[in-house]
Amino acid sequence: MSKDGQELPSWPSLMSAIFWTAMIPVSLMLGWLNSVVYVSALSLWPLVSGHWSAWQVARVEVEQERQLAAEEKHPVEERVVNTVIEQTEINETSPAGK
Repeated sequence: MSKDGQELPSWPSLMSAIFWTAMIPVSLMLGWLNSVVYVSALSLWPLVSGHWSAWQVARVEVEQERQLAAEEKHPVEERVVNTVIEQTEINETSPAGK
């Protein structure tokens, strides 16, 4: 994660972006854009990466829901109060002035 809190792209996404960007001039020079197989493969990549991205988002949402359910079951305030009570020692003292 960067300093401003934004997620940095994962290495597979970054490497894929660099690879496909580098392939643009290569494809033009070698005439691969006239190949049905190449264009089909090129069209499949966004489909696969889009599904992978959606799966990653779903994983995050499931984890967030799990954390929210755990928070509702055991609220922070309740845990803090219980910890304070457990760590507090009560000693009986005589009233002042006696």
